[in-house]
Amino acid sequence: QVQLVESGGGLVQPGGSLRLSCATSKNIFSSYTMGWYRQAPGKQRELVARISIGNNTDYADSVKGRFTISRDNAKKTVDLQMSNLKPEDTGVYYCGADRWTGVTWGQGTQVTVSS
Repeated sequence: QVQLVESGGGLVQPGGSLRLSCATSKNIFSSYTMGWYRQAPGKQRELVARISIGNNTDYADSVKGRFTISRDNAKKTVDLQMSNLKPEDTGVYYCGADRWTGVTWGQGTQVTVSS
């Protein structure tokens, strides 16, 4: 059973930066596509960024050029570096491990962008 634990959320002013980290209970990167998702109040959960087994990345249009997803195989972590944050980036950010059997979720971490 894969377990995911997110950290790094918080309150930041517009234009600021945050780095989120997702710690995995075991090394799963050869079997799972890893992603960061977010859910704003009253909205559906949406994909923000993901990194494939082959280390290919893709991003939601709204975060391209501002967010970077990366993984560290030795540390078993997947990070999301967020820069130039905007109020519309506010939400609960979830780490997800995706394979043909479904998606395993972490508990989420709150990101609030506000002045």
